[in-house]
Amino acid sequence: MNKIGRFLKLIDFSHSLFGLPFAYLGAILAAGAIPSLYQLFWITIAMIAARTAALCLNRVIDRHIDQANPRTAGWILPSGQLPLWAIWLAVFLCLGLLFFAAAKLNPLCLRLAPLAVIVLWGYSYTKRFTWWCHLILGIAIGSGTVGAWIAISGTLDWQPLLLGMAVACWIAGFDSMYACQDIEFDRENNLHSIPARFGEIGALRFSALFHFFTVILLIANGMVLKLGWFYFMGVALAGIILTYEHIIVKPGNLSRVNFASFRINHYVGLIIFAAAMMDILV
Repeated sequence: MNKIGRFLKLIDFSHSLFGLPFAYLGAILAAGAIPSLYQLFWITIAMIAARTAALCLNRVIDRHIDQANPRTAGWILPSGQLPLWAIWLAVFLCLGLLFFAAAKLNPLCLRLAPLAVIVLWGYSYTKRFTWWCHLILGIAIGSGTVGAWIAISGTLDWQPLLLGMAVACWIAGFDSMYACQDIEFDRENNLHSIPARFGEIGALRFSALFHFFTVILLIANGMVLKLGWFYFMGVALAGIILTYEHIIVKPGNLSRVNFASFRINHYVGLIIFAAAMMDILV
């Protein structure tokens, strides 16, 4: 049980709440109603499997970087609290579960699953050559929303791209903010990030810009899909939360960056999902 607890801490299991509400939202908007429990079950399995595999890969690929970074040296894998082989085993088990869940949903999901794996696997290397790594992380997570739409519709459509890019900008925004904690380490080790490239002030401006586009894309999504005022009220409330994040995290004062990036950010996806549900049901 102790090792299971360490593994759940390794993958930040509670942070699954970031992507799941938007995945459910993609499924609901594709169906125009609440999908079947069968579809929701396999979408949930696919999302959890994909996220677990991605987090394990990130921890394995970055383990030497994390060992060298004083902020992360005490994390589960860098500090040797779990064996490396166990994490690799989890990666391949979760990827197998992802393909199985995709097959249960529809043939197109199964055909697109290898593309999802490439994105999930490749993201962890991006900080080695581009400061756009934050947006690529966002695209990896936002693709789950598009995948959930495909799981219901069985077709490739352009409409879910608006919601998927909203999620991508949302993730990129708070990841850029969070990465401000490692500016000096990234510069010293030739790692690429928006904070390392543009400094703390520049990174927080990028973060605000990403979150501005998040709100714009959420509004566009509602207009394209002809959603009602419940949804737009949810977008307004999410916008207030994002604005509050940028009020409490300022250049020279990163003391509340974890609170802004992980605690209150949980509510953004939940609020948008609940608002869209009210829109569809009422």
